[in-house]
Amino acid sequence: MSSELIKYLSVIGTATWQTLVMVLFSTIFSLVLGFPLGIILCTSDPSSGLKPRKALNQVLSIIINILRAIPFVILVILLFPFTRVIVHTAIGTKASIVPLTIAAAPFVARVIESSLKEVEPGVIQAARSMGSTNKQIIFKVLIPEAMPSIISGITLTIINLIGYSAMAGTVGGGGLGDVAIRYGYQRYRVEYMFGAVAIILIMVEIIQVIGTKLSNKMQAQR
Repeated sequence: MSSELIKYLSVIGTATWQTLVMVLFSTIFSLVLGFPLGIILCTSDPSSGLKPRKALNQVLSIIINILRAIPFVILVILLFPFTRVIVHTAIGTKASIVPLTIAAAPFVARVIESSLKEVEPGVIQAARSMGSTNKQIIFKVLIPEAMPSIISGITLTIINLIGYSAMAGTVGGGGLGDVAIRYGYQRYRVEYMFGAVAIILIMVEIIQVIGTKLSNKMQAQR
């Protein structure tokens, strides 16, 4: 095996690992932040929520819409000071998890909100007629009924995060995007560009297949 091939595999392998780390942790943290926000948005809806709170719903909606409207690359730059406070650096794989999380959390919140709102009102009314509390309706009715849709939404979130992680490479975030820029674009090494793109495509396909199977399985079990 030539030294050039060893270097190629090492660079691509390291970048792939960095991308997986960024996507994994940002997915976890965005779910931790976005899932409760989605529940609050759904339950506080002034027209159909379990506990309507118009002011709270509007404030949360405005904040989420603003965060979703900011292009990711600009968001990364805007969050440099905050990222330094959290992880003591603004570049690298660890630093990229912060803006990735903040970019994905509003998306997760909207996914959860829309999924919960898809549940048939009759199911909610039946649970309420049996004396269920709002908490019981949320965790024993809404979330289980909406789970196929939630899984599909989370799948889409992970795929978006893979794309965002590639963009993070343009501002020193590491990962496959960084390899594509530094080696493929700046040094005209097309094999690095093709390798990075191929692995990203494979990741997306694997995630999509797994997500679709899980969603269909849960749909069949309902």
